[in-house]
Amino acid sequence: MVKICCLGAGYVGGPTMAIIALKCPAIEVVVVDISSARIAAWNSDQLPIYEPGLDEVVKSCRGKNLFFSSDVEKHVLEADIIFVSVNTPTKTRGLGAGKAADLTYWESAARMIADVSRSDKIVVEKSTVPVKTAEAIEKILTHNTKGINFQILSNPEFLAEGTAIQDLLNPDRVLIGGRETPEGQKAVEALKAVYANWVPEDRIIATNLWSAELSKLAANAVLAQRISSVNAMSALCEATGADVTEVAYAVGKDSRIGPKFLNASVGFGGSCFQKDILNLIYICECNGLVEVANYWKGVIKINDYQKSRFVNRVVSSMFNTVSGKKIAVLGFAFKKDTGDTRETPAIDVCKGLLGDKANISIYDPQVTEDQIQRDLSMNKFDWDHPPHLQPMSPSAIKQVSVVWDAYEATKDAHGVCILTEWDEFKTLDYQKIHDNMQKPAFIFDGRNIVDVEKLRKIGFIVYSIGKPLDSWVKDLPAAA
Repeated sequence: MVKICCLGAGYVGGPTMAIIALKCPAIEVVVVDISSARIAAWNSDQLPIYEPGLDEVVKSCRGKNLFFSSDVEKHVLEADIIFVSVNTPTKTRGLGAGKAADLTYWESAARMIADVSRSDKIVVEKSTVPVKTAEAIEKILTHNTKGINFQILSNPEFLAEGTAIQDLLNPDRVLIGGRETPEGQKAVEALKAVYANWVPEDRIIATNLWSAELSKLAANAVLAQRISSVNAMSALCEATGADVTEVAYAVGKDSRIGPKFLNASVGFGGSCFQKDILNLIYICECNGLVEVANYWKGVIKINDYQKSRFVNRVVSSMFNTVSGKKIAVLGFAFKKDTGDTRETPAIDVCKGLLGDKANISIYDPQVTEDQIQRDLSMNKFDWDHPPHLQPMSPSAIKQVSVVWDAYEATKDAHGVCILTEWDEFKTLDYQKIHDNMQKPAFIFDGRNIVDVEKLRKIGFIVYSIGKPLDSWVKDLPAAA
């Protein structure tokens, strides 16, 4: 019986191992983590992450061939294949601060594997890592003095939160990078055999190690670039009276381009896009490719510009001040169908409004008050470190209240900002919301999900990204 162990019980490790266990009943899969609280949550009825379909998969396999444990060394010792899915946060100090990936957790994982192993192992990079990480890991593992052979593979994940289970069950591709040696290729075949239990062979792509590592960064950078491209267009649409939804639809009909990732919004978020592009920029700079680095910096600049542009629209529309005004924020997660708030645009929008002394009332169906308060009081990149290394009890921001109902959030509000495209926000009773708001009542749709004309008929002043401007907004400055 093949034994798989995964280090790291987060958004990648947990769902990936659950699907492997589901599709490979002959394989024993153990997910380990040093956080006993996180492991306890995986073993409970309330899983630590929300992902549609995950609950059912975990509960059908848990205790049969899927296990969650904090006894890390025992399961590393027993495993044949070890997936490493630990955090690779952006460095906050030292060489490459603000851009380079911090490989501290990866290195300590590799040293621990070298330390406790008594037999040959295949070690699989599952975290998003900089190109050539495998080389560093290899050096740590192969300099063990026990004569044990380790093969390093790169098997990047291409999951989208909110659809992770479907992405795992029916992936576009599974990428496995290995050394071009007989031993390396044997290891590639061993991992291929695991995925072949449910993934068609033509979707399992074998490459060299460096191509696999770079493909993950490249995929995220190109997706983020598409979002920044359409967001840049949204600013031009507002200036010219064009409708970004119509422009994006026309562009997406081109078979060379396709329709995905062309929705204008308040900006992209999530744990990967910005982090991976910063990483890519750093690698380019290290290799003397300044022009290439500057090209990718532009993608992040447009994303930051889009968020600040949104805040400026809110403030300038509301008589150039939101000081002391109640602003309702609908949605805090970085996108619908996930409780994840990492790099969510909502953080920067809320901080921008708080900077002008607004009182903010937030409603999100999946994000807790504790999480929101932490996010708003943490420094940039702190979120990507394990919980025990994050600030213990950040001070609550008193101008922020978190409520569990959209109507409560919007009651007596001067303005409403829609920052996550949750389906329920499309079907709210906006007449009821309007009746209970201060007048004039403003709606700022950062996700283009409301019927603008319908809301204007109710009496709202509406700003929707990239749409023809409300006459109220038309002559106000678009940017500070």
